Amino acid sequence: QTTRASSHKANDLDRSGHQQRTMARVLALGAAAAFLLLAVASTMAAAQNCGCAASQCCSRWGFCGATSEYCGTGCRSGPCTVPVTNNVSVPAIVTPAFFDALVAQAADDCAAKGFYTRDAFLTALGGYPAFGRTGSDDDSKREIAAFFAHVNHETIKFCYIDEINGPSKNYCDPTNAEWPCAAGKGYYGRGPLQISWNYNYGAAGQSLGFDGLNDPDAVARSPVLAFQAALWYWMNSVHDVIVSGQGFGATIRAINGALECNGKNPSAVNDRVAFYKQFCQQFGVDPGTSLTC
Repeated sequence: QTTRASSHKANDLDRSGHQQRTMARVLALGAAAAFLLLAVASTMAAAQNCGCAASQCCSRWGFCGATSEYCGTGCRSGPCTVPVTNNVSVPAIVTPAFFDALVAQAADDCAAKGFYTRDAFLTALGGYPAFGRTGSDDDSKREIAAFFAHVNHETIKFCYIDEINGPSKNYCDPTNAEWPCAAGKGYYGRGPLQISWNYNYGAAGQSLGFDGLNDPDAVARSPVLAFQAALWYWMNSVHDVIVSGQGFGATIRAINGALECNGKNPSAVNDRVAFYKQFCQQFGVDPGTSLTC
């Protein structure tokens, strides 16, 4: 009996120890699961607030990552591979009536009469989905107004394709080894924004698929390419300053600041500003501040 009783007691002790160990494991697993859920929740909260690391993108669903699923279509912030855009329709702002009024300014004997068309602009626009579609609706209207204000000034109210006396001017930077000047080629202003200099023609050509160094005249032969070159320059050198709220004056500095800003050519600055105000009024948007440079 003594032996049997001791055996029962030992079994009871074994069962009790096993139950305690099992309970400890359950509690440990529960704590681990709770910690994991808390960590995931914290990560999701940070991601959904776009609190990603600088090298990561915040996806359309609010998660952080560096692959195309995160940095591609719908990317909210970070090094996105597609521009973040709003729902503004640029063609709805640059209406046929608006564009027709612009080109109607050109006299019949103007070199650009009939060259610049709305269809050419809209075709070129297809390659730059962030143009006029970044920030608020008012930001979009201001950017479009700014672009056409500069175009109106540069082309002298849509009268010119080539810069006046352009061939007589030297826009070759011989120190630029990446985009060396071709013999006998002139890199003077052409198109809506009068793109100039060998380094701009070379880089624009590489981006748009034409030989900018050996055939800069291509910009003056095709209205679509002319607008593509203008939008290429705008998106690379001007877009950021206008959509970041620096004001129209900053766009003047980005386009021709060395020759016009800081009192160098106030009449040119005033001409650009007047066109900008006019187009902002037509679009029903306040032109903002910091209009001059």
